Amino acid sequence: MINHDDHPLRPDFEEQDHRENELRPRLLEDFLGQEQIKANLRVFIQAARERQESLDHVFLSGPPGLGKTTLASIMAHEMGADLRVTAAPALEKPKDLAGILTSLQEGTVFFIDEIHRLKSSLEEMLYVAMEDYEIDWIIGQGPSARTLRVPLPRFTLVGATTRPGMVASPLYTRFGIPLRLDYYTRDELAAIIRRTSSILEIAIQEEAVLLLAETCRGTPRVANRLVRRMRDFAQILGEGVITGAVVREGMERLNIDQYGLEEQDRQILRAIVEMYQGGPVGAETLAISVGEELDSLEVFYEPFLIQQGLLQRTARGRVATARAYAVLGLPQEDPGEDQRSLF
Repeated sequence: MINHDDHPLRPDFEEQDHRENELRPRLLEDFLGQEQIKANLRVFIQAARERQESLDHVFLSGPPGLGKTTLASIMAHEMGADLRVTAAPALEKPKDLAGILTSLQEGTVFFIDEIHRLKSSLEEMLYVAMEDYEIDWIIGQGPSARTLRVPLPRFTLVGATTRPGMVASPLYTRFGIPLRLDYYTRDELAAIIRRTSSILEIAIQEEAVLLLAETCRGTPRVANRLVRRMRDFAQILGEGVITGAVVREGMERLNIDQYGLEEQDRQILRAIVEMYQGGPVGAETLAISVGEELDSLEVFYEPFLIQQGLLQRTARGRVATARAYAVLGLPQEDPGEDQRSLF
């Protein structure tokens, strides 16, 4: 089984790089991809600035690594406002959220990541804060307790989630600008790879750019990490230039194939095919079989496998497709009447 601690594309893998922030664009015009989202945001931001108002609350959803945090920072920069960043799991009690809200400045962009994990008591506090720019605070205890309404400056709440279906409807409907980010095309990723290489001051050949664009899971975050790893291989094993040969050698060492599948992707597919005869198999059972957290399976691995046509979700569980058998180099047996009825 693969050693997750050493895996370069693990969702919770944290890498320290002193030039990481330089890879994040600060302006909409520098943000590559997501053209329709950028076009609409450009209108909303310009209109808010002309009216000298704060931007309406924004809801960002989509798979991890597509640029939700980056877009929040761009909104703050374009609006000339401060940016406050937190994650929902870090907000445990109402006083945690109240402390942040009461310290915001006029127009501040307040970014909450993983907003689907926000506790219900905090959601209720946000309802009033988002609509009326006030919060209700209880002073005292027992019969002498009283409610004090505290005014807030007008701010922009940007909520981000990889699981929009888990966000409570009353909270979701209070966002005026819902935006969903989609996976990037090969051409968009190639442009991101060229930009990253330029910022990192590493020479890269066009063949290498196209090879990387095919194998970075449609995700800019993965593209940037792979460029940094190829930079290492080029420095130590090559002549300081990322060539096609360097990329092929690096991908082989990282256990990433030409489809962008890493070892854990292949292990998931092999488990479905070899242990459960191609499926269907439930998500929890599959997660246990491959030694993976259920959340990582559903948020990080499955969306890419489904997008690549290797996996299907059915009412009875996950099923490997004919393409999955071909990619694994395994013969596909007749699934039988019960499994054919799933499609």
